[in-house]
Amino acid sequence: MIRLVRSGQKRSVIARPTSIRLGTCLLKFDRPRVMGIVNCTPDSFSGDGLGSDTEKAICRGLSMFKDGADIVDIGGESTRPGARPVAVDLEMSRVISVIEALGNARPGRVSVDTMKPRVAEAALFAGATVVNDVSGLRNRKMIEVVAEHDAAVIIMHMLGEPRTMQESPRYKDVVGDIIEFLGDRIDAAEKTGVSPRKIMVDPGIGFGKTLDHNLEVIARLRELKVLGKPIVIGVSRKSFIGKITGHPTDERLEGSITAAVLAIGAGADIVRVHDVGETVRALRVAAAIASATNST
Repeated sequence: MIRLVRSGQKRSVIARPTSIRLGTCLLKFDRPRVMGIVNCTPDSFSGDGLGSDTEKAICRGLSMFKDGADIVDIGGESTRPGARPVAVDLEMSRVISVIEALGNARPGRVSVDTMKPRVAEAALFAGATVVNDVSGLRNRKMIEVVAEHDAAVIIMHMLGEPRTMQESPRYKDVVGDIIEFLGDRIDAAEKTGVSPRKIMVDPGIGFGKTLDHNLEVIARLRELKVLGKPIVIGVSRKSFIGKITGHPTDERLEGSITAAVLAIGAGADIVRVHDVGETVRALRVAAAIASATNST
């Protein structure tokens, strides 16, 4: 069991794994890793939704792998603020063929972004090796599906649900509350049979958080290391960047890259992004500078 205490008190930090097995692949955390986002939805907040255009989605995923993505995450339901749930059959029709094609092209490196156990199971049968659950494994059936397939999982923190998460979100201590929630869900997953070495965590930037909450989470990201799990973070094109710069989603590249680089510096292992090539190159430069700094 993960025992945690509130921010400001002493915590015992659990050693995080240096790699994670994704099917037959071993993803090492010897450098920052990049997860590309393919939105098979018509209503993505980021403006890049592909709806049910399978061929475009496959091409986008393949292009992301070519640009340096370590994992490509396929989603068929928008989780933007105010979004309404999508029927299971519709969500599956959007993602399964894409997952099959990309899984064949890059075995082990495809993730499914879903809150639905039936969609997750179909995706795992189709070739996905990671379940990215923005609801944080609150559904016991989802935990059972992940355990049965020996899949990797990303447990994300979200306050409430997409339709209501941005309605005056409040915390006692935003980072402490996130750690407490994630610790509880990790315990539930491990007790149900999910491999401790296949769990990743995501603080859920933009999911039930104000601008100040998001900035504080990124600044204090290193505190999540107490959970002993690899840290995934999605900052790409998020509304907090628009609130800072005053620019719409299609003009947030510089802000997204800056946030991704700083998140890696603050302790993230994987950044989830829309603009893979640009992010990969930026992280390469940042790593070179950091390496030179550490050698002097």
